[in-house]
Amino acid sequence: MLFIQLTGLSGSGKTTIANGVKKLLESNGFRVEVIDGDVYRKKLCPDLGFSKEDRHENIRRLGFVSNKFAVNGIISILAAINPYEEIRKELSLFGPHVKTVWIDCELDLLFKRDTKQLYQKAMLPDGHPDKINNLTGVNDPYEPPGNPCLIINTGIETEETSIKILFDYIIRMIND
Repeated sequence: MLFIQLTGLSGSGKTTIANGVKKLLESNGFRVEVIDGDVYRKKLCPDLGFSKEDRHENIRRLGFVSNKFAVNGIISILAAINPYEEIRKELSLFGPHVKTVWIDCELDLLFKRDTKQLYQKAMLPDGHPDKINNLTGVNDPYEPPGNPCLIINTGIETEETSIKILFDYIIRMIND
């Protein structure tokens, strides 16, 4: 079936879009699994930190699970920051059923949204006990995908439109 690897900064809308698309697809008779990076990291990868190597291993594990669903006929949507192009390309080697979708949003808007106060904590002075020193896109790298299959800009598109864009894309991929 399909394995959609979403990539984007924290707060860009990956989980919201993935869950919205899941509802639409299921209402149309498709089997769908959302692999939420935050949820799965706690259960499947609690031994990993946030070094580059650990982030790669986290995505490898999540990608393995996502691909298993996909090759067994379930549309799999991996909603994780997935910050490095190298590992996204590695996952795409599973086959042509793997599609990379960039959930793009300007950093300024993410600072304003900041629903988890992550950006606020990343901007705290060094030495502050609540400072986050490894927030992707702020004080840790994020490499935008070089050639994504689809780009959804959630700074421009509404939640509903973003969900519809991904839903329509998935339907096209299934019907091709």
